[in-house]
This record gives sequence, structure tokens and C-alpha cells, in this order.
Amino acid sequence: MSALKLPRAIRLDPSDGFVFRKAAEPGEWLVTGSFLFTPESVAGLDTKGRVAFRSGFLGIDSFGWSTLAIVTEVKVEEREQATAQLAGQFVDKLGAPNLAAARAAAEEEVAFAASLCDHPAQTLLALHRTLEDGEIRERFRTLMPRGDTPKDAFRAFEFVETDGEDEPEEHVDLMQLIKDAPR
Repeated sequence: MSALKLPRAIRLDPSDGFVFRKAAEPGEWLVTGSFLFTPESVAGLDTKGRVAFRSGFLGIDSFGWSTLAIVTEVKVEEREQATAQLAGQFVDKLGAPNLAAARAAAEEEVAFAASLCDHPAQTLLALHRTLEDGEIRERFRTLMPRGDTPKDAFRAFEFVETDGEDEPEEHVDLMQLIKDAPR
């Protein structure tokens, strides 16, 4: 049986504190948070709201946003606590009619978040959310250490498509970006 895993907030730099209205705390459990957006609401979002829509995972405790998530092994009890906490947030912050209805929705959200963690622990996850043809669409990417790159190449991670899309794989070569930067 494979280990239970959930995404957890991680900050590699302080940017989440600037780009989001409220940043998730490092280490808190995450869900995608797409339920906070409707196709109709996207056009009316301010700049920080658009950033959250485009690339934010939602912190269960803070209801703040995180650009990156890290796949983390979780005990059954921790997953249950995260689900109960999210259900409470649905009642307190979103006006769910009762805890039973909120619990069912929270279980679905946590199960979906867990499904994103079918990767080795410590794998980083990124989210890209778009509005296409009146529907919200999510794409998830993993950032994995590159084992085949020389140590002086500064390519610690690469983006790898994980949702079965037939889009080109993205590579970022920081050394080339530095060389090409205007002086």
C-alpha cells in the first residue's frame, strides 16, 4: 500500500507575501481552491485576485494562497484533521448550510488534492488555472530535480507536464537567461 500524501505550502522566496492578498503559511495543508472562483467572477478580479486565480493553491488553515506545494506524506489522522478543518472553513467562511454538507465537499477537495500527490515525497507542484470557453481549467506541473545536468548549469528544476496534456515541455536555463540579460 502506498503512503498517503497531501500537498503542503512551501515558500522558496518571499514573493507570495507580495503577489497574493493573503499568503498561505509555509507547512499548512493545501487544496486547489478553484471552488472560490466562478467563470463569471474571474473578469471582476483585481490584480492580486487574478494572480490567485492563475496560480494559487489555497491554504486550509489560513485561506491564504501559495504558488508552490510540496508533496508530503501524511498520517490518516492528519488527513482527517485537514478535512475537518476545511469543512469548518466552508461553514465559517463560505456559509455552507451545515457541517455534514461541508464535510462531504471537504472530503472531495482533500481527495482531489491527494490525487495530485502521486509523486515522490518532496516533489514540488505548480498550478496554472485559466478560463477557457467559459470554463475554469486547471493544469498541474511538477518541478523535479534534474539529475543529468552539470552542477554549474543552475538548472535545479524543470517543469514536467503531469495532466496528460500534449503541450510542449518547458525548460528554463537560468545560465542562458543570465548570459542574455541586458547589461
